[in-house]
Formats: sequence, C-alpha cells, structure tokens
Amino acid sequence: MPIGSPSSLVRPAGSGRAGGATGTHRGTRTTRGARAERLAPYVLVAPAVLIIVVLRLWPLVLGVNFSFTGDGELNGVPVGLSNYLELAGDPLFRTALRNVGLLVLLLPVAVAIPGLLATFIYLRVPGHRVYRSVYFFPAVLSPVIVGAIFNLMLGYDGPVNVVLGAIGAGPVDWLGDPDIAMFSVVGVHIWATFGMALVVFLAGFSTLDASLLDAARVDGASLGRTVWHVIIPALTRTIQFVFVTTMIGMLTSMFGLLFVMTNGGPEGATYLPEYYIWHQQGQMNRPALASAASTVLFVVMLVVGLLQITLLRRAGRQD
Repeated sequence: MPIGSPSSLVRPAGSGRAGGATGTHRGTRTTRGARAERLAPYVLVAPAVLIIVVLRLWPLVLGVNFSFTGDGELNGVPVGLSNYLELAGDPLFRTALRNVGLLVLLLPVAVAIPGLLATFIYLRVPGHRVYRSVYFFPAVLSPVIVGAIFNLMLGYDGPVNVVLGAIGAGPVDWLGDPDIAMFSVVGVHIWATFGMALVVFLAGFSTLDASLLDAARVDGASLGRTVWHVIIPALTRTIQFVFVTTMIGMLTSMFGLLFVMTNGGPEGATYLPEYYIWHQQGQMNRPALASAASTVLFVVMLVVGLLQITLLRRAGRQD
C-alpha cells in the first residue's frame, strides 16, 4: 500500500485508549515508587525509634513522675517537691554533687591520656607496639576484679606504700583519707576504662588526612606543635564524642569500683549520685527519693554534656 494513501493513516480502533491506559499505568507505578522511596527511611528507622521510646523515654517519664510521690506510708501519694527539697538538705547528696564537679575538672585528664596514647601509636613513636598490645587489657576486666586488685596495691601496707617508703616519701592512706580517696578511685577508673576511648581515637585517626602530617614534618613542626595545630583540629568531632561518653561513664559506671574500694567512705567522701541512688533504693528502701536523685543526675549529665559540646565547638571555630 502506498505510504501516502489515506488508509495508511487510519489507526486501529482503541489504539489511542490502550496507549493512554499504558501511560497512566506507568505513571501510577512511578508515583508509587517515589512514595515508597520517601517512606523507606522512616520504615527503617521506626524499630529503633520504637525501642528508644519504649525502653528509654517512657521509663524516664515514669521515673520523673514517681519522683514527685512519697515513700513508705505515702507510697504513690503526690508530695510535690518534697523529695527534691530533702535532697538539697542531705549532706551526702551535696557531697555527691561536689564529687561530680571534681569529675568534670578531671575529665580533661581522662580524655588526654587515651588521646596521647593513640597519637603515639599512630605516629609510631618508640614503644608504640607495647601500647598497641596492652592498651585494651584493663577494659576487659570486671570492675570488681579491678577494685580488688587496687585494694591490695593501695592498702596502707600495700606495694605502693612500700615503694614510697623505700624512697623516703612515707605511707599514704590512699583509700582512708577523705581528701585523697576520691582521687584514688577516679585514677583507677581512668586506668580501667581508657582502652575504649583509645579505640575511638584510633578510629578517628583513620580518617585523618596524612598529607597534613607530611606538611607539618616538612615545615619542621615538633611533636607538640603537630598535635596542637594539626591533630586536635582535625579530630574535633572525635574529641567531642570522647568527652561526652567519658563523662557519662564517669557518672554512671563507677558504682562497682566505689562499692569494692571504699563503699562510699571514708565519711561519705566518695559518694557519687549513682552510689547515692543505690543506697536510697537498695539500703533505705526509698525508691521515690532515689527517683528524684536519678532525675537530678539526668539533668546534670544533660547540662554538662551540652556545655562540653558548646565549648568544644567554639574552640574548634577559633582554631
């Protein structure tokens, strides 16, 4: 049939409707696919959000609510701010909060030690293989075991005082002196837990641009200048993470050491909020007061963490 004939221009009946239906079907599938892509992230995140809400946020809300009720005969009865006023007047709780301030002051030391060891390992300074082989060993020990070991070492007749006596320094009551005991426990905690922070620092070093270190070497920068002007600015986010997690660990993971090494003594000098919470809940059977102390601890951790992040961000911008 000739190409230009009228018959060649005639379409089969229904061909336009079929083509339109196919186009509509494809458009519908495209719309559904785009919608599924937008919903996919929410579907994937939903289980984690549900777990956080059910196992974290909801118990937190219940605990805060319970802190406004009474203990004993007033169990479940609203008492307003009575528990918080009692905490404010309790010398042991005030001591626990003062010790939190001491932990904040010692926090840079707890972060600097694993940071420097990670730097030595990364820069391969002499002895870095020794650090790499032994750094994580304390982290796998139970706090009870660590506390028992250092009870022997720091005892009045223990090896540490024997060495001090040999050099004429005299014995020190490491765990019996109220002015020294808290420093002793914190030092043991840092020794026992710095391995985890060191792993995080080493992970941060894996993202460090090696050309920056090469440029510092070419310019003749010393180790100290390299650390201060190159490594610290490059690892700002890692340092922020270690600061916050280390502070949380110091506030919530020292119970085992305190229980074994000092049992809160001497004279309540080594009380921390978590130990106070256990004492009120487990020994005094006052769960509402313990809930109030837990709420205060949560607020303290939140405020300290936010302040740390803010200060570190400002320091990073100035650098």
